[in-house]
Amino acid sequence: MTRRIVVIVADILSLKGTTLFTVNPDMMLSDAVLTMDEHDIGSVAVMENGKLVGMLTFREVVRMLARRQLERRSGPTRPVAEIRVSDVMVSDPVVVTPSTEVNELRRVMVESHARYVPVMDDGVLLGILSFHDVARSVLEAQSFENRMLKAYIRDWPQDENNTQGGGL
Repeated sequence: MTRRIVVIVADILSLKGTTLFTVNPDMMLSDAVLTMDEHDIGSVAVMENGKLVGMLTFREVVRMLARRQLERRSGPTRPVAEIRVSDVMVSDPVVVTPSTEVNELRRVMVESHARYVPVMDDGVLLGILSFHDVARSVLEAQSFENRMLKAYIRDWPQDENNTQGGGL
């Protein structure tokens, strides 16, 4: 019987680290985008009074820009400088817990088209996982499993009649 390594969200967070960037819903969108660019991140959690109230990713920013282009064709639009995070954020993001298994996390991300997912534990934001974080953790788990299998095969008992190790 083969035993599979079960990776959970807490494992991925421990590899990723604890750095977390947040913004306020009343913050100007342009300031939030500068924060994302400065730290080379694709998303920020939107927090208000210690609670997660939304997520802002570059996807929402691009959608807002596309809508503005369409609106501009039919008349004047509101200046970008007046747009707040709350105007474009995802208000009810899908979340996972530290005990969520990686296969469930991948299913949730694919079904909800979410490239970034907040990790919550009893109302506390622990981190944000990206599709890249998930892919990296799966590769790490596969690499570990491959090393274990190679060690197991290397330590396989030799047949007394075959000291060369080439036959079964």
